[in-house]
Amino acid sequence: MPVVLPEGMMRRASIYLTAAASVFAIVLTSCQQKAADEQSSAQQNSNPPAAPAAAQIAGTPTGTVMTPEYVASVGRFAYIWGWPLVNNLNRSLAAQQQPSPGLVGGVAPVSPPGHISMLTDYISADQHMITCPNQDTVYGSGYQHVNTQPVVIQVPDFGKRFFVYQIADARTDSFANIGSQYGTKPGFYAIVGSSWKGTIPSGITAVLHSPTDLVVILPRVFQDDTAEDKAAIQPLLSQVVLYPLSEFDGKMKTMDWKSIPTYPEPASAGGEIKWVIPEKFFDELPIILKQIPPMTGEESLYATFQSVLDAAAKDPKLKQTLVQTAVATEKEVIGPLFEFHNNGRPIGNGWNSPPNGANWGFDYLSRTATARSNMYDNAPQETRYIYTDFDSSGQRLGGAHGYTVTFPAGQTPPVNGFWSLTLYNKEHLFAPNALKRFSLGTKSKSMKQNPDGSLTIYVQNTSPGADKQDNWLPAPKDNFSLYIRAYWPKEEVTNGQWIPPLVKVTR
Repeated sequence: MPVVLPEGMMRRASIYLTAAASVFAIVLTSCQQKAADEQSSAQQNSNPPAAPAAAQIAGTPTGTVMTPEYVASVGRFAYIWGWPLVNNLNRSLAAQQQPSPGLVGGVAPVSPPGHISMLTDYISADQHMITCPNQDTVYGSGYQHVNTQPVVIQVPDFGKRFFVYQIADARTDSFANIGSQYGTKPGFYAIVGSSWKGTIPSGITAVLHSPTDLVVILPRVFQDDTAEDKAAIQPLLSQVVLYPLSEFDGKMKTMDWKSIPTYPEPASAGGEIKWVIPEKFFDELPIILKQIPPMTGEESLYATFQSVLDAAAKDPKLKQTLVQTAVATEKEVIGPLFEFHNNGRPIGNGWNSPPNGANWGFDYLSRTATARSNMYDNAPQETRYIYTDFDSSGQRLGGAHGYTVTFPAGQTPPVNGFWSLTLYNKEHLFAPNALKRFSLGTKSKSMKQNPDGSLTIYVQNTSPGADKQDNWLPAPKDNFSLYIRAYWPKEEVTNGQWIPPLVKVTR
């Protein structure tokens, strides 16, 4: 039977139960709140707040004390980083002084913005405007400012003739694909800057967008080393024309490049014209920082460079430290990068090659090394550059010895375009010789193969004999370098499967 509690006990039990329920509710609520807080904290940890924009990240505060040692350290890296950009800038400033397209010294193409200048034959052997030019293609050149003056570059119908237009930004990175390897169609190609807001007229084949205002355009058109081909190429060259977008009318314009004027060549001490003057570098770097926006990830670099420049502007002693740093870095760092064995990476048999030409990105080392030794590389899928300073025993190449470079049968550089082997003197310019021959390769129709199908090129200061004359690449008496170009390289070249032959000493 049920137990019946007295009324007093019933009231006390009810009070106890109510109190217990209240305590349980408080404890339960507290636990739930704690769990919610822990869950919220976990969510916050797994979803951190978005990083601030680069412009919101503070750099070194104005007025912060900077020791000469700190300024020198930052300045040294700034010099390495900015050397190619200042080089490119100064070339463009020299070009824009000319009133119209012409030839500097009668040999090198130059033009003001809004135009381009074309050669009508291989570049002359006695030019000093640029190191390591080729004598396989006919060059053109022009610097543009496409934020304020977008331009149109014409592409004629080249048919089966190899061509490539190098179009690079102010960092010497290529940003456009025009050439045989891209299947580029004849037409009109507009080049515009990132801040240009105009309208593209009807009839433009494609629009190429530059990440920087300053653009360099370097057409290259293959030419055989024969009188017949030198004549056949002329109608095509006359259609390689560039002009402001505002002048576009949908009609293919022509230019008689043989009638353009000649302008004086800047002074040279024997090698390439000196485009970067260490003592002036830190006066020119602010122009670079202002005109060329940082790539994503470079904002802190720009801020650090600018903080040092600001401090030096207020303190003559710090400015002098920067100048001294530039002079020392030119000698100690930039100078050695001129040598090919300090450029790119080894690919076998003593040859080096950079795998990322004109796609430098954050590779400041290779960008600067190439700007110093052989400015304006094409992109790897356009041209692979392969070079050596040494023979098979590791000794410096020099005119006191004779050498052979023998490609086994079927093992010349694998290309869809063409290949060549060029010799450069110790200044990376052409070495004058009686034959006026500076390279051999696809263009050389008179070269002879060996009975087994191999191809031997003789590299020496004196003739190897009348029977080998067509395969002779004349060398100077001094040091020199050898340089292979593989235009439109096949995969065996780009993936490193194909290795150039040894440079063997014969005497």
